[in-house]
Order: sequence, then C-alpha cells, then structure tokens
Amino acid sequence: MVEPGRLGQETLELAQEIAANAPLAAPNGRVARSAVRRAAYSAAPMPSLITRQEALGLGELEDHPAIEALVERAWRVRVARFSDATDLCSLVNAKSGGCAEDCGFCAQSRYAEADTPMHAMMEPEQILEHARAAQAAGAHRFCMVTQGQGLSRRDFEKVVAGARLVAEHTNLKRCVSIGRLTPERARALKEAGIQRVHHNVETARSYYQEVTTTVPYEGRLRTIRAVREAGLETCVGGILNLGESREQRVQMAFELARIDPTSVPINLLNPRPGTKFGERAPLDPWEAVKWIAIFRLILPDALFRLCGGRVENLRELQAMAVKAGLNGVMMGNFLTTLGNAPEADRGMFEDLGLNVASHPDNGSNPRPDNRSGWLEGETPDVISATLKAGIEHGLEVRLWDPSKQLRHARGRRGSLRETPA
Repeated sequence: MVEPGRLGQETLELAQEIAANAPLAAPNGRVARSAVRRAAYSAAPMPSLITRQEALGLGELEDHPAIEALVERAWRVRVARFSDATDLCSLVNAKSGGCAEDCGFCAQSRYAEADTPMHAMMEPEQILEHARAAQAAGAHRFCMVTQGQGLSRRDFEKVVAGARLVAEHTNLKRCVSIGRLTPERARALKEAGIQRVHHNVETARSYYQEVTTTVPYEGRLRTIRAVREAGLETCVGGILNLGESREQRVQMAFELARIDPTSVPINLLNPRPGTKFGERAPLDPWEAVKWIAIFRLILPDALFRLCGGRVENLRELQAMAVKAGLNGVMMGNFLTTLGNAPEADRGMFEDLGLNVASHPDNGSNPRPDNRSGWLEGETPDVISATLKAGIEHGLEVRLWDPSKQLRHARGRRGSLRETPA
C-alpha cells in the first residue's frame, strides 16, 4: 500500500504543469488527463490472485455448485487476510435531493422523474444524534453523505463541525462521502477527525459515459488523489448491473486494483422508477454472489463492504455473500431506501464465527479493519456505558430512516437519457 505522500509533490507538480500547458502538449488535454491518472493511481497496483483471463472465465460460471466452490475459495482469502475482524458501517443522508448531476442510477438527480428525497444540510448536532444511534446499533464506523459533487462553504463547515462532534463524543471511525474535494478541503477533513473518504468510480472506464455525462472520470481521480495526498484512507468502489458487460466488470475490478483503495464498497443496482436504469431487472442472487467472490480474488487486500441494493438483489443469499469475501456491510438503511435490521446484519457475520464487537481503539492501535495503519490518536469512550444502560432499559435505537425522516418531491426538471440495450 502506498503511504500518504509517497505519490509525492513531484507527481502533483508534474500533473499541474502538464495541465497548464495542455493545449500545446496535446489536443483535448489528453496528456493532462494521463498525468491526473498517474497521480491518482497507486505506485504499484494491489497484487491480484487471478489474471484478467481467469476472472473472465469465472465470470461465465452458471452452475450453483461451481459458484459455491468459488465462494469457498474467496472465503479462505478473506480469512487469511483479515482473520475474524469485521468493519460494519452506518450512514446518514446529511443532505438530500436536487442534485445537478445526471447519474443514471440516482433518484436524487434533477434529471430523474422520480420521487426525490429532499432536505437541507443537517446541523452538526443532528449528525451527532445519528452517529450515537449508529454506535448503539453496533456500527464500527459512521459515514456522513451528501448529494451532489460539491458543497457550499457553509455546508462544508457543517460537515467539519459534525465530524468534530462525532470524534469527540463517540468511538466510531469517521468517513464522509461529499463529492469533489480540493486538496485544501481534504486536509481540513483530516484535521477535523475524518479518517476515510468515499468517492466511487461507479463502473468501468469504458462504460462510464453511459452512467453519467456531467461528472468527469478524471474529476473522480483528482478527488482520490487529493484524499490520498492529505493522508486519508480511500474508499472507492462501484455499482454492478448498470448494463455493463461481464468483461467491463472485470475491467472495473482491475482499475480499482490500480487505485489500490483501503476500502471497496460494492453496490448492486436497486432500480428506482423514473431513473435512467429504473427499468432494469435486479441481478440474479447467484450472479451477484459470484461477482463478489471474483472481486475478492482480484482485490485480496481491500476491505469489502456490501452497500446499496443488497436486500433487493441478494434476498436469501445475503449470508452467502458475506462468505464470498465481505469485511462488512452498510448496516441499517441506505440513502433513500430501507435495509435490514441491525441485529440481522450482525447475525450474518456472527454465524460465520466473525467478531462484530465494537472497536474501542477509535483508530489507534489499528486492527485489520484499518489495514494501512496511518491513523493515530485515541478518543475516550464517553458514551458506551450510557448507551448500554439505555438499551437495557428500553432505549430506542433510531438509525437513519428515509421512510420517515425525508420529505419527497416529484422530479420535474431535466430529461432522462435512453438506457443502453
């Protein structure tokens, strides 16, 4: 794994210099984009356990016993790398709706003719309330998520203040997913106690233009570079079943290996009516499990978590998906849809002999859920005893609930682009 700063000031300066001279260096800035990619990618890709050709062959598996054998293979890899450690996450949709981007999977896009969740940026104290509920439910980390590809200064300051409160008053590890980041904002997040930043590539580069035309792929790489240069961990993944081919799924996995993120969230499309991909059928549960196992073999050292769409796509095979190589799941509910009860999520891991106990270290003395070992510092446990006592006396754990905590507005602006065949 490349340590913070190893990409180096020289690489950053090279990218900036080439970008400044892009019109002279090459038509359409191709050289500049190449420099951005080099700066975002790790100096050495994550070593994969299978080749592209082997991955393509595994992708053709249809026989259930063969997929079960693949799952066992991925399980052995997961246990060898991470033992019984888990990394359970919970999120709060801190700002929702009215996004100006055209991502074809998202009901929050103004281009979608969908029931759109709507609320302004939460106050820091509201963010803390959700974080406390997440810790009481057994989450290890907490992610603050906002719509769009960038925040106003005022909204960004609320995220920073919320992060400080979560760091001060809980033992949760802290993450954000707030769109584009400049190097300055990435450093500000680190100073506020954020430890990991989520920013997906969504799909294979060769299919990316079918997913969004308003968010440049190179822009995503610039954010990943800024996060890494700030000394933060990276969380980079994508969505399966957007209409991509099996070959393109393999391409995405190996592109992620080049980025070498700390964490890889895997989402399974949950088709939302009124979005570009809203008419797609859910992924077959066995197909989903198979691809989780393949991604584990391509990215053996990454922390895998299964996020959106797992309930709708996997159904009764959720536990098998855990065995296919997962370190954790997004517990409880998602941005705009409902998930499992927290106790059901914990149970899937406990049934496999995995440890879902809380992480009192808060980032110090890292365990396998924090493989880079970059994070230092300790936050005292100031609320666990109180929460435990509250639960024993019937305290209600109120995780993020999009069915009750959002108002909805019908999308009226923009137009849907055609879904590829």
